[in-house]
Amino acid sequence: MLTLAIDTATPTLVVGVADGDRVLAEAGVPSGTRHAELLTPTVTDVLARAGVAVADLARLVVGLGPGPYTGLRVGIVTAAALGDVVGVPVHGVCSLDAVGEGPRVVVTDARRKEVYWRAYDGGPLGGPDVGRPEELDLPDLPVVGDARFAERLGREVAPAEVTTAGLLRAVPAGEPAPLTPLYLRRPDAVPNVVRKPVTR
Repeated sequence: MLTLAIDTATPTLVVGVADGDRVLAEAGVPSGTRHAELLTPTVTDVLARAGVAVADLARLVVGLGPGPYTGLRVGIVTAAALGDVVGVPVHGVCSLDAVGEGPRVVVTDARRKEVYWRAYDGGPLGGPDVGRPEELDLPDLPVVGDARFAERLGREVAPAEVTTAGLLRAVPAGEPAPLTPLYLRRPDAVPNVVRKPVTR
């Protein structure tokens, strides 16, 4: 089964193509906030390197976050549009589920001096959640993800990122559920509306 996997939940844009569990081509592009600009050319490049046409795809997998509003929308809307054009299912997964394997706590950058995190031991132990690293009471499990937060967490953090293989492993059994983004909080950019008094 040919699968296109997309994740735009972190500053690294991840796109991969797999045949079953075998990854044919993959790109991890440090893109900051440029996901909208870089996603389409990255998808085109990865499909070409895999020797796969869009029409050959049997399904898509997309990371639902948690992550920033704009980044998540880019990935989810693109995956939904491709799935609609090709007529194939689109499976959404929690992006944290695609980081590392086995019992672990995954932490990623949530900006605003916070992290997104989720613990796993044979499956997710609740969450995902967002919080300040120094205020978290993490389970006694290995921590993986963004190693820049090791000092603030007071724990060793093994570097790990979202991968195509991880996205494939995270796909739940059964029919795909609605693609609901995991924002966990309000957008960073909020319109500044100043109401003027009504004059008569």
